[in-house]
Amino acid sequence: MARNNQGFQENRRKRQPRKSAPELTAEDLAELDGQAPDFIYGFHAVMEVLESDHDVNKVFLQTGLNEKNAQAILKAANKRNILVSNVPKEKLDTLSDGGNHQGVVIAVAAYKYAELDDIFAKAEEAQEDPIIMILDGIEDPHNLGSILRTADAAGVHGVIIQNRRAVGLTQVVAKTSTGAIEHVPVVRVTNISNTIETLKERGVWVFGTDMKGQSMWQMDATLPIAVVIGNEGKGVSPGVKKHLDGMITIPMRGHVQSLNASVAAGLLMYQIYQNRMTNKG
Repeated sequence: MARNNQGFQENRRKRQPRKSAPELTAEDLAELDGQAPDFIYGFHAVMEVLESDHDVNKVFLQTGLNEKNAQAILKAANKRNILVSNVPKEKLDTLSDGGNHQGVVIAVAAYKYAELDDIFAKAEEAQEDPIIMILDGIEDPHNLGSILRTADAAGVHGVIIQNRRAVGLTQVVAKTSTGAIEHVPVVRVTNISNTIETLKERGVWVFGTDMKGQSMWQMDATLPIAVVIGNEGKGVSPGVKKHLDGMITIPMRGHVQSLNASVAAGLLMYQIYQNRMTNKG
């Protein structure tokens, strides 16, 4: 089957910098092996990390936190022999940079990136053809976090991001993903165009998003498929477009003919999910 549009038809938040450890005492740094960690905060996000195999250096628990949440945190931390320090709310305010920490902050090692084979392995384990999201220069950590959250909910097998001029896996991304960062493989690559060619060699059809393209209602998501979401302001880069099998358009009736990157990604992921569920079996 030729790789063309007909074949497919048939079948503003400012980027936030990575934070280093703020106002840790010498004792804290000693316990963290002198490393300046990333911080994850918020009860649900912290529980997801504690129940995963991600490296956690230390748990900072607010003194006087309500008993139910505190017991859940302590139980999860003790199960993994992770040090827990009871600290005043003011310290958590500092560690979370004023975020809604809900009484708990954890210091974690930098998030580990997956390999491309991990995405295919996850799809094979689910006995499904791969569904992959490729993010071409996404800069807002909240967008990346939201995309990961929806990817987990919609059964996406992995996300591919750039390692330059794009946001990586930071604590803001982790917080926004509400734990999905622990379940969705994220691969960071140097050259998206080369990665697209690799995916095509492995049988994946790769499409981009654009105002001029085929309606997503026509999408045949039963194929092994990857969708490229472009930069928040510039869209999919011209160099990447040259390597795509086609373009997908999200139909819109309103006067504003553009969507936030995470919203566009969410609509497409659920269209793929709905398409596959409809054609399942």
